[in-house]
Amino acid sequence: MTTAYLQETSLLDFSHNSIQQLISDKHWRVLPTQDTIAAVYNFVRDDILFGYNADDSIPASQVLADGYGQCNTKSTLFMALLRALGIPCRLHGFSIFNALQRGAIPAYLMPLAPKRILHSWVEVQLADKWLDIEGFIIDQPFLRQVQQAYGDCGGFSGYGIAVTCLQKPQNEFNGGNTYIQAEGIADDFGLFTQPDEFYAKYGSNLRGLKKLLYRYMLRHLVNCNVKRIRRLGIQKPAKSY
Repeated sequence: MTTAYLQETSLLDFSHNSIQQLISDKHWRVLPTQDTIAAVYNFVRDDILFGYNADDSIPASQVLADGYGQCNTKSTLFMALLRALGIPCRLHGFSIFNALQRGAIPAYLMPLAPKRILHSWVEVQLADKWLDIEGFIIDQPFLRQVQQAYGDCGGFSGYGIAVTCLQKPQNEFNGGNTYIQAEGIADDFGLFTQPDEFYAKYGSNLRGLKKLLYRYMLRHLVNCNVKRIRRLGIQKPAKSY
C-alpha cells in the first residue's frame, strides 16, 4: 500500500523538470523526514501564494508555474513534492460552504459561486501516523492582513479562512496537524490514494458557461482582489462572517 502512496500520476507529475530542479535547488533530499515535510510545507504555503487557478485538476507542474493556488491545487503540488522525496501521502476530499470565501471573492461575484465548493487536504505519513495537512492554503502575508483587519481572537469565517481563532490559527507545521479552512467543511468524501481519482469522481466546482466565465474572466477578478488585499490590506472591514 505504501507504494501506491508514492506513485506518480498525471496530476502528480513529479518527474517534470521544474519540480526536480526545485527539489535540487532547495536541497530537500538531505533533510530528516520531518524537516523535509516542514520545508516543503512552508514553500507551498508562502512561496505559492493564495490565488485561484484555471481549474482544480491541473498538474503539479502547472501549479508551480502559476506560482499561486488554492486548497485543491496547492494539495496537488504538496503531494507531488512529497512523493518525489519518498514521503507517502494521500488526499482527503471534502466540500466547504462558500461563505468562507466571502471577502476573497468580491460580494458582487458571490451569487455565481456554488453553495458548496470542492475542498481537499493532504494526509501525510510520518512515523507510522497519518497527519492532516491543510494549513498551507493561505500565505502568511495575506493572513496577516486579515488578522490586522479583524483583531479579536474568536471564531472566524471569510477570506478563504475558517478557524476557531483567527489570531492563533493552527497553520504552523511542527510535526502535527495543520488547518486553515477545516471549520467550514460541509461534506466528507473520504480518502483517495491519488487526486486524479477524486476529480474523476467529483468533477469540478463549475460546469458549462459558468466554468468558461470563471476560467477566462471571473478568477482574474478574484485574483486581483486577493492581490490588493495582500498589498494594501482590508480597508473597511465589515463584521466577521
